[in-house]
Amino acid sequence: MSPGTATEQLEALLRGTAQVINEKDLLTKLERGTPLRAKLGVDPTAPDIHLGHTVPLEKLRQFQEFGHQAVLIIGDFTAQIGDPSGRSKTRPQLTRDEVLDNAKTYTKQAFKILDRDRTEIVFNGDWFNKMTFAEVIALNARVTMQQMLQREDFKTRIANDQEVRLHEIQYPLVQGWDSVMVRADVEIGGTDQLFNILVGRDMQKSEGMEPQVAMCVPILEGLDGVKKMSKSLDNYIGVSDEPEDMFGKVMSISDELMDRYYTLLLGESRDPEDHPMDAKKALAARIVTRYHSEESATKARENWETRFSQRDLASADLPDYALGDRRDAVGVVADAYASIFQTNRSNGEIRRLLQQGSVQLNGEKLTDPKAEPAWADGDILKLDKKRSVRVKVG
Repeated sequence: MSPGTATEQLEALLRGTAQVINEKDLLTKLERGTPLRAKLGVDPTAPDIHLGHTVPLEKLRQFQEFGHQAVLIIGDFTAQIGDPSGRSKTRPQLTRDEVLDNAKTYTKQAFKILDRDRTEIVFNGDWFNKMTFAEVIALNARVTMQQMLQREDFKTRIANDQEVRLHEIQYPLVQGWDSVMVRADVEIGGTDQLFNILVGRDMQKSEGMEPQVAMCVPILEGLDGVKKMSKSLDNYIGVSDEPEDMFGKVMSISDELMDRYYTLLLGESRDPEDHPMDAKKALAARIVTRYHSEESATKARENWETRFSQRDLASADLPDYALGDRRDAVGVVADAYASIFQTNRSNGEIRRLLQQGSVQLNGEKLTDPKAEPAWADGDILKLDKKRSVRVKVG
């Protein structure tokens, strides 16, 4: 990508952001013509990342494409504290070994987006683990308790008589000090990170440095289109998901959410002339291509169309499910979920799927939870909109 003029870069970099403090300062930095140091800090609290995590990574990649330096901070120290942003209760604390194990796969997946050769990776434990207690006290002296308690999540928890642990109050300080240590010109983060990023600006000022620009990107909604994408809510698309699962999950989102995914994940708007179904297939294919390959995307699309567009599940590439001892509808569906898709569904959930007509055997709806069909080799059992299996009786 050609760097373009400072104004052209600014226009492109602002696209898809939620808040920038401030645009004038960013333009001034860009007009100098020297590469900026764009910082993104990540805490590897889990081994895998989902598309929600990729939104700030995509913005960091955009800085790289304009010739700027990406600085990816692996929070091997901060992850042990646990970011309290947006939390209604204290996070469980991780050991450093757990964090470092997570960091291995986390960074590997991040480089599916970032240009490895143009990324500076640093671990904030490199400086925090060397601090004396006197230096920690000096760091704390840079802010007031009143400042820390202005955080909405802290205020809300205190108002609701929920505890705020003292180690959590340290988090904005250490994230802010990261910006001093790497001399960040810009810090990228979700909207829930604004407070922490502003603390970094204050700390840079106190060190006689030019304050970083705060660039906040929106929080990506999950498959439900309402709540933040999260593994715990089971509304996520994982970067390491299999191509067909990834394609199918994208196809399950609403048209409104599709437009948002185009903006936040691809940095563009969908062509209004395209039929929504065609646009969604194109989005799903591009996402699969990004994290797997064009060949995988083509195969995933063809298989999806075989399953759902042509309604020809019999010729689709389905996982085999070996029938167990239970032969009733509820028991078979529960076992198929657990053994094939590693998903536990309660009997109540399965009964609701049956009542809704979601469960089908060879295209016919199964609605009676107590029914014991005459199962046969090759039967196609559809569990829900996204999951189907081929039955093996023997």
